[in-house]
Amino acid sequence: MRKIFYKLSRILFGVLPFLLLAAAFLTVLFFPDGDADGNQSSAPRVVRVWHIDTFEGGKGSRASFLRDAARILEKKDKNVYYLISPYTAEGARAAAQEGDLPDMLSFGVGLGDFMEQSLPLARMFAGGETGGDCLAYPWCAGRYSLFSLDENFDEAGTVAISAGGSNLAEVAAYLNNVEGERIESGAAYVGFLNKKYRYLLGTQRDECRFATRGVTVYRKELNEYCDLYQYIACLNAKKASDCKKFIDVLLGKEVQGKLSQIGMFSLSQTEARKTVSVFASDDALVSLNEAVRAKSDLKNIDKFLKNI
Repeated sequence: MRKIFYKLSRILFGVLPFLLLAAAFLTVLFFPDGDADGNQSSAPRVVRVWHIDTFEGGKGSRASFLRDAARILEKKDKNVYYLISPYTAEGARAAAQEGDLPDMLSFGVGLGDFMEQSLPLARMFAGGETGGDCLAYPWCAGRYSLFSLDENFDEAGTVAISAGGSNLAEVAAYLNNVEGERIESGAAYVGFLNKKYRYLLGTQRDECRFATRGVTVYRKELNEYCDLYQYIACLNAKKASDCKKFIDVLLGKEVQGKLSQIGMFSLSQTEARKTVSVFASDDALVSLNEAVRAKSDLKNIDKFLKNI
């Protein structure tokens, strides 16, 4: 009898780990974010966040900033991990075509490919709104400004329109009644400092460059238009709870108060009146740029714009 009991015990203890492993696997498979009653699961959860820079920021890395924001949540919930992965726009498109999608997306104008996968959010912002739903919300913003080396903004002179990334600097120039020449960002900055151009129509990146160099520059903010917004969107309904928590932290006072670390701003610090949809197609953005360059009627341009 003892031998039979001993053999049964060995069989039981040998099979038990496999039974537990199978149970854990089935739990994660069928209830990835909680149990059958909706309770939060104690199993590790990974939220994949792709970050894409479609325009020049201020300074430092916006992807690193997102990682620091994620750590706030991870300290509170040891079972969740936010995997922040920098992508190029081309890389994100290629991965999506292969069927690989993130749970969340941090992106800007020039990458409108993910509208159909984006889920409605509780907050509303014109640039992320489509069909009555807001599918993406800005977690940081930039701003367009006219820079001068002296205080006199009334003097006539050449303007370098700084172009970097997919943002529409020429649209900002047109809507703010500024005429100039489109120049690559770095060349525009250097040309302005060397007095090749009287003015520079630039962004927060130029503000940070001036500060680093210790140059005294005068600034006039251009408030008619801005597309310098880094949006956040949720793409996975099964992980919506963890996505929402991350958005809430990202837009909370603690994180928003640190945006100056990367030379960016919160929405409350900007006063732009118009923007363009972050989901605008490449064709629409090209058409808008062409309309501006052709000095088309403002009503024709207005169809591309959204009031903030």
